[in-house]
Amino acid sequence: MKLYIKYMVSLRCKLMVKYELEKLGLDYTQIDLGVIDIKEGITDDLKQQLKVNLAESGLELLDDKKSILVDKIKNMIIVMVHFSDEVPKVNYSVYISEMLGYDYKYLSVLFSEAQGETIQDFIIKHKIERAKELILYDELNLTEISHILHYSSVAHLSSQFKKVTGHTPTYYKLIGAKRKCNLENL
Repeated sequence: MKLYIKYMVSLRCKLMVKYELEKLGLDYTQIDLGVIDIKEGITDDLKQQLKVNLAESGLELLDDKKSILVDKIKNMIIVMVHFSDEVPKVNYSVYISEMLGYDYKYLSVLFSEAQGETIQDFIIKHKIERAKELILYDELNLTEISHILHYSSVAHLSSQFKKVTGHTPTYYKLIGAKRKCNLENL
């Protein structure tokens, strides 16, 4: 039996869910971002208790199919941008549509209604967050970062970066270096 969880986007969230499942004595076969696979059926009382326990941790057990689908889209994007080194062989819209088995237009409208932003805007925000991480690590140059994040050029990355953050990647790197220097001098 699969259960879907909203806001489950990190390893810490997975550990928290694992803890709650074990606390309630629920056997599971797998815990992934946004989804857990319970070995057996779950009583309504246990499901309600799990829902309450997860809510205390900022997570939400999803019940309706549309919310589950929107959460699947979000988790798929987060995994693609933050945790995957593999580039989809097709564009994001085709990839998401094929992976979920729905027409992209339907997914796009559903996502926009639920989130108040387009799938594309959600992808861009996460790509810029990932770029910020990579810039602050200071191990890669902008050309390498633009390649990793599947931008056509450094100029395209820089343009989107400035549009989202209000700063150029170079300025953002400078701010990060200053903060690091200030922390080292404490």
